[in-house]
Amino acid sequence: MRNTLTDIAGIRVGHAGDARAGSGVTAILFDAPVTAAVDVRGGGPGTRETDLLDPERTVPGIDALVFSGGSAFGLDAAGGVTAWLAAAGRGFPVGPVRVPIVPGAILFDLLNGGDKGWGAEPPFRALGAQAAAAASAEPVALGSVGAGLGACTANLKGGVGSASAPVAGLADHGAARVAALVVVNAFGRVTVGDGPHFWAGPFEVGEEFGGLGPAPRLPPDAFAWPRAALPGASTTLALVATDAALTKAEAKRLAVMAQDGLARAILPVHTPLDGDVVFAAATGAVRLADPVGDLARLGDAAARTLARAVAIGVFAATALPFPDAPPAWRDRFGPRG
Repeated sequence: MRNTLTDIAGIRVGHAGDARAGSGVTAILFDAPVTAAVDVRGGGPGTRETDLLDPERTVPGIDALVFSGGSAFGLDAAGGVTAWLAAAGRGFPVGPVRVPIVPGAILFDLLNGGDKGWGAEPPFRALGAQAAAAASAEPVALGSVGAGLGACTANLKGGVGSASAPVAGLADHGAARVAALVVVNAFGRVTVGDGPHFWAGPFEVGEEFGGLGPAPRLPPDAFAWPRAALPGASTTLALVATDAALTKAEAKRLAVMAQDGLARAILPVHTPLDGDVVFAAATGAVRLADPVGDLARLGDAAARTLARAVAIGVFAATALPFPDAPPAWRDRFGPRG
């Protein structure tokens, strides 16, 4: 396996970005509609079509998911993906018309130094269509790409991270997998203070984000409050996916448990200054023999995998070419710290 979201069969990911604006879009396309849910913990979220993900809603599955920069302007990106899918014949049939179901969420990157003077035509609808057209089952591009192009954290450049893991010990002794994709644009820090170690260090697999392991001791600035920020000026967006078969209610529980991955990797998190959102999707290829016990194992694995993906996103990022932009982890600490 390649340790990215596309390790889950039937999922494709594409990125598109505007380097001058310092913003972009990431589109996650599903080969067939998937069961999905969402859990919102941040104080300033920006979302599209998330109400239909509630377990009591009628819509059974979604065709795609979109993460975008651009704050409220970025909500247009999902329209671009929707139009692209409709042209490809995808969507919920309503008579002769097909309506793709495409929830989305946005992050705030308007103050990162890029040129946001787009006037009456923000670029995000076009970027959404470009990201959809670029979607593939190849390993997900990481770091400063797509929706992560303009992402930042309290002290370092943010970006797109992704990871996957097998889930052992299921009741029928079968195999399932979880994977995560995250766009890290957090008010908090992903590192322990201003040092090189990641809060997610205890969960690292191999040397996927430098191989430094946990911080040997907590430095004096480990819990120092991050720099001041405008309310709603940060957000971490994530998807955790599994090849297991889940109901919408079970997918909701998976998203809830996966939120602990953000808490393990970002400090502070879920503040009034963030719009943190975690989606969950299930492709349904693997049936669970024990819906309760197996779901608990899936959720535990999802939280650990999401924590890893957060660190990977910052580890892989490159700095923006704008004045006063935060440095990338590699610029400060070298390729392996």
